Amino acid sequence: MMPGEAAKTVFLFDVDNTLLDNDAVQDDLSAHLAREFGTTSRDRYWAIFEQLRAELGYADYLGALQRYRLENLDDPQLLKVSAFLVDYPFAQRLYPGALAALECCGRLGQTVILSDGDVVFQPRKVQRSGLWDAVAGRVLIYLHKEQMLAAVERRYPATHYVMVDDKLRILTAMKGFWGERVTTVFPRQGHYALDAREVAAYPEADVTLNSIGELAECAERI
Repeated sequence: MMPGEAAKTVFLFDVDNTLLDNDAVQDDLSAHLAREFGTTSRDRYWAIFEQLRAELGYADYLGALQRYRLENLDDPQLLKVSAFLVDYPFAQRLYPGALAALECCGRLGQTVILSDGDVVFQPRKVQRSGLWDAVAGRVLIYLHKEQMLAAVERRYPATHYVMVDDKLRILTAMKGFWGERVTTVFPRQGHYALDAREVAAYPEADVTLNSIGELAECAERI
């Protein structure tokens, strides 16, 4: 496809709890923190993490670690936590069928990673998981992706979009922006997608899947 030429279909994929089991990553980090620092320090880190997420609107693992460090300036063990995060084997946490779903959709249109996150850790996660290469470097990471859809359209113009995300809030916002030009796909994975109150707060997606792996079987019908 020539630069600037509109694709027929662009498939946009979220990362955390859509292609990659981020809940399991958090469980591993919790276990590491408890082992290295004890449960009290572990709980303090997560309290800071949630406070920072409320302020920023996205998860900032390294930012939370920086804030935690301000309360523990003379603890060299903190260096091990940063190494744990940066070197984490994210490829092992891809959901079964995630790469197959990307490959299948890649035969039908153009695949793009569209994620929220910070400018250091989230790209690292996408790279180490293998997702960066799976979409040939077509990766967009914003603070609030649902507010950047005009920018997404400029970079990846298309007649039609398919957005795959575990949060109905995001899918609803995209439907509000693109209307019938977007098909929303909701894989019911991760704590947001399995939270009955969260799910009830928004309209149903156009397509609901039990897992991302199912997308490889039904992508041609979307």
